[in-house]
Amino acid sequence: MFKKILIANRGEIAVRVIKTCRRLGVKTVVVYSDADAGSMAVEMADETVYIGPSPAAQSYLVQDKIIDAVRQTGAEAIHPGFGFLSENAGFAKRLEKEGIGWIGPNAHAIDAMGDKISSKKLAAEAGVSTVPGHMDLIKDTAHAVEISRQIGYPVMIKASAGGGGKGIRVAANDKEVEEGFPAVKAEATASFGDDRIFIEKFILEPRHIEIQVLGDKHGNCIFLNERECSIQRRNQKVIEEAPSPLLDPETRKKMGEQAVALAKAVNYDSAGTVEFVASGKDKGFYFLEMNTRLQVEHPVTEMITGVDLVEQMLRVAYGEKLKIKQSDIKINGWAVESRVYAEDPYRNFLPSIGRLKRFHPPAEGKVARGEVRLDSGVREGDEISMFYDPMIAKLITHGKDRDAALDAHGEALDRFHIEGIQDNIPFIAAVVDEKRFRSGNITTAYIKDEFPQGFEGTEPTKEQEAMLICSAAYVHAFFSRRAAQISDQMSSPAASIRKDWVVILGDKHHPVTIDIGKDGEAQITVNGGKAHSLVTSWQPGQHLLEGVLDGKPFAVKFADRTEGYLFRHRGVALRALVCTPFVADLHGRLPEKPKADTSKLVISPMPGLVVSMDVSIGQEVQEGEAVCIVEAMKMQNIIRAGATGTVKAINVKAGDSVAADEIMVEFA
Repeated sequence: MFKKILIANRGEIAVRVIKTCRRLGVKTVVVYSDADAGSMAVEMADETVYIGPSPAAQSYLVQDKIIDAVRQTGAEAIHPGFGFLSENAGFAKRLEKEGIGWIGPNAHAIDAMGDKISSKKLAAEAGVSTVPGHMDLIKDTAHAVEISRQIGYPVMIKASAGGGGKGIRVAANDKEVEEGFPAVKAEATASFGDDRIFIEKFILEPRHIEIQVLGDKHGNCIFLNERECSIQRRNQKVIEEAPSPLLDPETRKKMGEQAVALAKAVNYDSAGTVEFVASGKDKGFYFLEMNTRLQVEHPVTEMITGVDLVEQMLRVAYGEKLKIKQSDIKINGWAVESRVYAEDPYRNFLPSIGRLKRFHPPAEGKVARGEVRLDSGVREGDEISMFYDPMIAKLITHGKDRDAALDAHGEALDRFHIEGIQDNIPFIAAVVDEKRFRSGNITTAYIKDEFPQGFEGTEPTKEQEAMLICSAAYVHAFFSRRAAQISDQMSSPAASIRKDWVVILGDKHHPVTIDIGKDGEAQITVNGGKAHSLVTSWQPGQHLLEGVLDGKPFAVKFADRTEGYLFRHRGVALRALVCTPFVADLHGRLPEKPKADTSKLVISPMPGLVVSMDVSIGQEVQEGEAVCIVEAMKMQNIIRAGATGTVKAINVKAGDSVAADEIMVEFA
């Protein structure tokens, strides 16, 4: 086994590789940019090497700097993680020439299968069913429109070297191709250093199912079952699971054997993933592409097979034969992974950049009817940078079946608390509870179908409403008792302590009566009904109220506000006011504050960099027309006019940095 390797990556995947290396006794070197100088990966590694400024094009994508770091430290091989140089065949060839080990597939396999165009040609030559499309290079936007018309709308515009949801647009007409083609080229160049584009037919009602393969340098190759990755937003996976709710043993075997055949055709010798689009109606499937690297979602495969894929990559790269046979691969239970992103689901999932003032993930281990695993590369106090992918962590749960894994996932999400930036946890939790998702009847259009207007939160169930009312009453009564300076008299509260309150939850008034006893116990009557029994160890300063309500465990997040508290549970977010009956009556008579009119303003929805300003003063702009492009976290976001008008003022230009809610353009 290697004695020392270099990890040419950052964040969560660097930490993930370090953990396996520690278990195997392999020393690690981590390279880092300015933005990652104080990161968890840098802290955990045995050695570190600084490689330059924060933009990836000046650090993690610079081959000379990576190789210099290898020479400085005496590392024997490089693990590229995912993204950056992980699928760069030229880099793999260079390492081979320079006598540096490569913990990934051979350069020929990357060339043949990692490239989206050549892999489709190879699959077609091998008799594998592929999605109709144009696999040759595309000259310009006009050519892209011509090709799209020939294929037939809708089409998918895709970066040949793409991955991780970057460099992908779906277009339903000529105008969307004209806008999407240059945007995809720009994203491909910025993220992968390769602007080649291809176009293929976008299959309606598809399911995204991928097969994990593992090969060695001795001609052996196996598949480790499938992953269902259909829950996607903007072509980036949000929730993955293994196995798939769609596949039966026969279809699984067919897909696996086809994936292995493709891998063997290029002597594949590492961990890799063959992706298919499958039909939910007849379980037919078409080859999409092969990712010649470790996938972000690899933990769900590890959880159901018991195979450490990072360890296998190390052993194979060192020249060892696979000790695992196809007959050894079983399916043990069910695993679900969600990607916790720094983005605001209530504002169309726009990136959220800043410092993690609080980062309290759920504890690993048992929860509900399952088990929790957390893969992350951040800690409380770390900065979420605009320069890299917005993923904060991956939450993985495992259970004996799908329902058990999903129940555990929901419970774990309840206990995942982040402050300082916005996160997509409320959205993930809403999906995990949603009826259609629970049924397993999903497609890659699921999010668009179920949340057509974006995510605005979910309405509380009766059980959630009771939970939030009781939580608000308990917190407020606790604060009131402490203010009366009798908090140490838990067993005999003073008679002067108020017991009757009104909890205003959203726009509904709920009279409550609460008796707080000793050791965090309380009896709470809501709307004159049967008393609820609440037990908790919560103390002031904690922003997670966790305990047992009527015999069932629960966890609710809350934050103090100028007036009342903000409570969150799953996809529900509600402000709660706790008042005396008199004040509650007065509150109900207050007029609502009118909303500010921003229809004549184009406001930056996120902090980022202005890539282009596409209008000029005096120009008439139609509602929905593109005004400018703002780049954040490697994604180019087209900002459109919210109303028709004439441009009166332009406050920013290409190359300027903008803050969230900054006014960029004003209309007359």
